[in-house]
Amino acid sequence: MTGILPSKTTSVGKAAMSVLKIFGESGTEVRTVREHDAIASTLHGVGVRFEKWEAAKKLPADASDEDILSAYRTSIDRLKAESGFQSEDVIAVTPNNPKKEELRKKFLDEHVHADYEVRFFVSGSGLFYLRINGRVYGVLCEQGDLISVPANVKHWFDMGEEPDLKCIRLFTTPDGWVAKFTGDRIAKEFPTFEEF
Repeated sequence: MTGILPSKTTSVGKAAMSVLKIFGESGTEVRTVREHDAIASTLHGVGVRFEKWEAAKKLPADASDEDILSAYRTSIDRLKAESGFQSEDVIAVTPNNPKKEELRKKFLDEHVHADYEVRFFVSGSGLFYLRINGRVYGVLCEQGDLISVPANVKHWFDMGEEPDLKCIRLFTTPDGWVAKFTGDRIAKEFPTFEEF
């Protein structure tokens, strides 16, 4: 088993898994992909990296940021060498965070960054939407998933009403991610994390 926590389960007891849903810009679903390699291949076709990482050792639920980074050091260093990332950190948002609603709203509108947005899910899950070439790709990322959104790709992110995630982020600049909002309300036309 990888990561620090067991995979979450649904109400029927099945392990949570990554899902890709492809939509037209109008919100009509075109296709659903559930197999990890097929998700990675489909996203690769539009310039988005999607990988599965494994920890070098099992981590306790209360692992420190340093222990988490150490457990994924091989994958982190490989990605840094390939893409020029200069630094990394660990972030966590839990259901008891008093600013969870504010944090969620911060990323719910369509925006772009001048740099890659890279997120590896050490635990928990989150939903990225990417608008590329007339399609919208909804990517439900789960524990063990890495997603790298290229610079200037229109996207938004939903961590849900009760966020519970821990992620590693990688940066090429000290400023990290600075969002430039498009002003388009397209994100309101797509399923939320809970609806997905």
